[in-house]
Amino acid sequence: MARAGLTTERVVGAAADLADSVGFDKVTISALARGFGVKDASLYSHVRNLQDLRTRVALLAAGEFIDRIGVAVAGRAGKEALVAFADAYRAFALERPGRYEATQMRVDPEIVARSPAYHRTIETTGAMLRAYGLAEPDLTDAVRLLRSTFHGYCALEASGGFGAPRDVQTSWERSVEALHFLLEHWPSARGEEERAVADRTVPERT
Repeated sequence: MARAGLTTERVVGAAADLADSVGFDKVTISALARGFGVKDASLYSHVRNLQDLRTRVALLAAGEFIDRIGVAVAGRAGKEALVAFADAYRAFALERPGRYEATQMRVDPEIVARSPAYHRTIETTGAMLRAYGLAEPDLTDAVRLLRSTFHGYCALEASGGFGAPRDVQTSWERSVEALHFLLEHWPSARGEEERAVADRTVPERT
């Protein structure tokens, strides 16, 4: 093992690079071992199994992902922060497709709870949205909308799913502009609940 110069960090980094080249779902212990010129068994000193390897790649990718976003949004607020966040998200998804795919993997909640990268993701996303003054449950709804929009757009763009002649970059910018408008005019879930309660308490007409 010393001859091969393998470490857990090197193995996971190579797996992430392989994911970017061939797809996260095609990363296997055998494919990784071939890249190092060693037998499969040599890698089991560094990762327990394929699931462990993929989880480690997901954590690595999550850290790199939020680091890029964090740098982009630093010192920005409101629309400027949203645009920076969105652009960094899209750039990572398109430039690092295997790593990005890994960030979408469902990871054991206990592992997530111990991961600094996931905590930074929550903190950075919350800070970016702070200027819009959203409170729960609206904040969670807004985060889900942003994630769905960004992920869907990037997935379609990466697969060549946009066939219309309209410039993809222009559509992206307009989409982010629309999200900013929506966030500024977010319909309050609390307000809707209060109205619903009021409606239920109005006496029936006789």
